[in-house]
Amino acid sequence: MYMDAVVIAGIVTVLLMIGFFVGVGVFIVKDQKHHGAKGGAKHHRGSHGG
Repeated sequence: MYMDAVVIAGIVTVLLMIGFFVGVGVFIVKDQKHHGAKGGAKHHRGSHGG
């Protein structure tokens, strides 16, 4: 297979994007486990007197 700099850069870019989205997914799963399954909006109730 013919491999030049553009093909290698494209493969590296795709691998970096996949790694980024996997990292974001892992962060979301860990954050949901840390804050509970219902989300983090509960701590805002009544904080501004309304």
